[in-house]
Amino acid sequence: MDLSYGPEYESFRAEVRGFLDAHWPPKGTDAERPKAERVRRFREQAVAAGYLLRWIPRAYGGSEQPNDALRASILREEFTRVRAPHEPRGIGMMMLVPTLLEKGAEWQKQRFVPPTAMDEMHWCQGYSEPGSGSDLASLKTRAELVGDEWVIHGQKIWTTNAVGADYMFCLCRTEPDAPKHAGISYLLVPMKQPGVEVRPLRQMNGGADFNEVFLTGARAPKDHIVGSRGEGWLVSRATLKHERAGIGNAEVSLMMFAGLVQLAKTSQRGGRPAIEDPEIRQRLAALEGYVRAHEYSGYRALSRAARGKDVGPVALMTKLVSTNIGGEVAKLALDLLGDEGLQDPTSQGNSELGLPGVWRSWVSQYMYSLGVATAGGTANIQRNVIGERALGLPRDYYADRSSGR
Repeated sequence: MDLSYGPEYESFRAEVRGFLDAHWPPKGTDAERPKAERVRRFREQAVAAGYLLRWIPRAYGGSEQPNDALRASILREEFTRVRAPHEPRGIGMMMLVPTLLEKGAEWQKQRFVPPTAMDEMHWCQGYSEPGSGSDLASLKTRAELVGDEWVIHGQKIWTTNAVGADYMFCLCRTEPDAPKHAGISYLLVPMKQPGVEVRPLRQMNGGADFNEVFLTGARAPKDHIVGSRGEGWLVSRATLKHERAGIGNAEVSLMMFAGLVQLAKTSQRGGRPAIEDPEIRQRLAALEGYVRAHEYSGYRALSRAARGKDVGPVALMTKLVSTNIGGEVAKLALDLLGDEGLQDPTSQGNSELGLPGVWRSWVSQYMYSLGVATAGGTANIQRNVIGERALGLPRDYYADRSSGR
């Protein structure tokens, strides 16, 4: 297996390094600007050089470069190496922008993509409801067209970053008499208006990353609909595709495993570093096998993309693999922490491991791993998707029964 990029791409790597040496960290008067201005100016320079927002057309604020998976990989490696700002990683960039580029009207691309790409407009996702999680198509939030506005009533839950969001991309039932998948529309709803109430949901790790959102007569202009009326389910599947791809990145698995190995070297078991314990070493070795398989599966997908080929079924599996690895890493970390793993992660006490705060982050990571397995579709839903679409297995019996077939 040859994992080298070859002379052409190594020349491109040298070019990128020269750019980064000149522009990050900022020098001269640029270094004296506030952080937000420094980041924005650097991103503008990187876009002008063709290094950021390569997948976004110039008409919408991007650099519109040819699709080249190897160049994209090099850029990610080199920007990470010097900790230079990447593209914004929020929900808007990960999910909404690619959806608008694929499904949105021209004016929507012009209006919403550029400020989102520059991290000046923030979004939240209005999908799940108290009674509609895995069976998302059963959602009850309704929108009625009154004059030139949609009037929206309903409730959304597990809404990430709703407190600071400017807009929500929201699934609403607009055709109450249509079959449940056919009666949904995809609306862009302003968050800063009467009729929108956001209530943070306190998590067991002490954070409040998620919210419930109450929509009571909230309004959105008539043309703030992506795709055709009643076709929101098709649009939402495009969004979920991009969300799952973002969750399944192998880099996250690699970073988590590296942190776990460091924890095993630092923590103690039987009066010696835990990493010297045969049981711990065996569990680490098994985990590294899964992590490396994930990594090399990514290389395989990268190689196919570089040749202009469809990535294939692997794209459906990365999210499930990533969350499974995250859960196993967090379980072993909790075992390494021992009694400290029972402490409240919101407390401010110091760890006996000699690494202040490390135990708190691992306890939080364990709790987080229980929830992230449901993001972008639960693990069992993911298995159904893989079985039906990748392996060609029959449709799930219970799904057929609930649809009346």
